Amino acid sequence: MKITNMLVRYCFGLMLLLVFGVAYAQSDCKSRGDLDVQYCDENKDLVADSPKDAKRFKNPGTLVFTYTPVEDPAVYESAFKPFTDHLAKCTGKRVVFYQVQSNAAEIEAMRSGRLHVGGFSTGPTAFAVNIAGAVPFAVKGTEKEFQGYNLIVIVKKDSPYQKLADLKGKKFAHTSPSSNSGHMAPLALFPAQGLTPDKDYKILFSGKHDSSVMGVNSGDYDGAAVASDVYHRMGTRGQINEDNFRIIYRSQKFPTSSFSYAHDLEPKFRDQMLKCFYDYRFTAEMQKTFDGADRFVPVTYLKEWEVVRKVAEGSGESFNRAAYEKESAREDAARKKAAEEKAGKK
Repeated sequence: MKITNMLVRYCFGLMLLLVFGVAYAQSDCKSRGDLDVQYCDENKDLVADSPKDAKRFKNPGTLVFTYTPVEDPAVYESAFKPFTDHLAKCTGKRVVFYQVQSNAAEIEAMRSGRLHVGGFSTGPTAFAVNIAGAVPFAVKGTEKEFQGYNLIVIVKKDSPYQKLADLKGKKFAHTSPSSNSGHMAPLALFPAQGLTPDKDYKILFSGKHDSSVMGVNSGDYDGAAVASDVYHRMGTRGQINEDNFRIIYRSQKFPTSSFSYAHDLEPKFRDQMLKCFYDYRFTAEMQKTFDGADRFVPVTYLKEWEVVRKVAEGSGESFNRAAYEKESAREDAARKKAAEEKAGKK
């Protein structure tokens, strides 16, 4: 009985410590912006500041890296192998590639501390910043500029569709609710072209950009909104023949996937790791895979992601926790439905 009472008092004390600790963290923060409650942004650069308490810094023995699952994660584990080998040698740490199956899973991995650095696709980068404390620092590119992509709408070349308005009432695929080019940009940009999502057509979520492309190729969809870089990579790898498609819409240029680190990495190690990224030059095979990019180009969320934030505002979307939970539920449902439909065809 005495041991039980001691355990109860210990658990109650621990609960109070956690409650008061969170309350203190909230009251001690002078500026947060759109960041979740456990983060602070006192320098107002829109990303989470490093923890004030050095005890919260992380210097992991094994560095966990991943890349956005816009296609089969195994493709990217192989594509980034030369770089992850370099990163291991450069930092003196074991580096593992963590395969994630969805944007939500990648964001949750960083929020929970299981992911230290990785590539987030354009739209989910904003959720990663606000929900998971991610700090974008680079985009693939060249000495002249960082790499970007366009939202494109593809149809089969032998189809009758020549402009967006022709797809009213047709089977049209978006990728996932958190995707910039695959969902939020269409919401903001299509109405001016005579096509309003969820009014002129029912949004069908495919789950991934490559799934949307293959769905148009097979006839499951009449058209799809996808990222131009993913589409062209699929052509380069021989997964599709681009001559079988027609692009009927192309948007302005957006920054491609961001590379972001967890805000609580120990500063000295973080700076060492960033230098490892910036000094690296892609192998010939990586350059082929990533559309000629040969390096990691420095960027900031404040500047380079401004256009993405404006598109989200224009589509009526936001990047706070309520929106994230809503979009995560929709993304999970869309992925489950796509998997069920795929299984039903076998």
